[in-house]
Amino acid sequence: MKKIITSLFVSLSILGLNGQTLVQAYKDRANMVSQTNITTNLQEFSNLGIKTTGSPANATALIWLKNKYISYGYEASQIEEDPFTYGNTSSKNLVITKTGTLYPNQYVIICGHFDSINGPGVNDNGSGTSIILEAARIMKDVPTEYSIKFIHFSGEEQGLRGSTHYANTVAYNGNNRVLDIKLVFNLDQVGGKMGNNNNTIYCDEDMGGNSSNTAASVAATQELIACTQLYSPLLTDIDEAEDTDYMPFEAKGYTITGYFEKIRSNYPHTVNDTFANTDPTYIFNVGKASLGALQHFAVASTSVLGTKENSINKLEALKIYPNPAKDILNIEIPDSKIKDFRFEITDLSGRVILQRNNETKIDVSSLSKGAYLGILKVNNEKVVRKVLID
Repeated sequence: MKKIITSLFVSLSILGLNGQTLVQAYKDRANMVSQTNITTNLQEFSNLGIKTTGSPANATALIWLKNKYISYGYEASQIEEDPFTYGNTSSKNLVITKTGTLYPNQYVIICGHFDSINGPGVNDNGSGTSIILEAARIMKDVPTEYSIKFIHFSGEEQGLRGSTHYANTVAYNGNNRVLDIKLVFNLDQVGGKMGNNNNTIYCDEDMGGNSSNTAASVAATQELIACTQLYSPLLTDIDEAEDTDYMPFEAKGYTITGYFEKIRSNYPHTVNDTFANTDPTYIFNVGKASLGALQHFAVASTSVLGTKENSINKLEALKIYPNPAKDILNIEIPDSKIKDFRFEITDLSGRVILQRNNETKIDVSSLSKGAYLGILKVNNEKVVRKVLID
């Protein structure tokens, strides 16, 4: 998590779109980001508990991440555990490599930490973790010119321990550069605070820590701004890159950029960094922006191959309102032809609290105030949304 600093605001009208144009295949894939997957990943991440580096919960989280990649179809040869130690503490990063078609030995790294401190860390950094997972799922069979490494770092909260290890001993060996890294694209604390107007994302720019790569980072961040505008509804501002997992790479001369929430939540590093206090819709929108940017940086295929073959769940356009609700929760299903469905409200442990069949107005007046999951089921499909009862 980054320190609170004075940010540099840049007019988007001055920046323009940096000469970039929309690529329809990129947008189609960005639109495959699933609110259901984001919400489900956040809740599962929350249930893993306080993932302090070196703790049993941290090790369990690593296994959870590995199982996600296996479920997406990644091979064992693509999945690597990267162990490191500091003091008497041992932990592991998780690295998944997708090989590029033209430049297999040049890498775009998309990364974020999965450890937490004092609480479950759903914003800091279950938010970035859930987006990286969704990006890996969608990009699994999409050809890219450059190789992609999806990296989940541990030890961030103890001083960038995992990313420092990786940058210093894997990307570098002594004074020798081992990995040719085109870009490090980091996602940290992009969860927003529930109830805020979370419509803007910070794009992190290197402002001169290592002057040799400042210009390249500035250019990459301009491209990130353009991708954000092209592939998501989010507005952007520029923030100084610091105090998160791209910094050890910056110190080695690599080009960096990343996302960080603009309206800063005060919950990270506390017991209140929970699912209830995080904004899944904001994370969903950051996910779309991230998918567009990752494709741009890795130069993904512009054909429909790897796009239409991945079906988009039409139910994802489901609307639930008002949210928070007090008495009546309205269900608006995007396909008017659907008449046979079930709607469930569960608590955060998955226990069903309320169940209704074929009703679009749900009486929730008997539910206690708090956060729940709303699940719409139609045949073998389902969509999941966070529901707040006020």
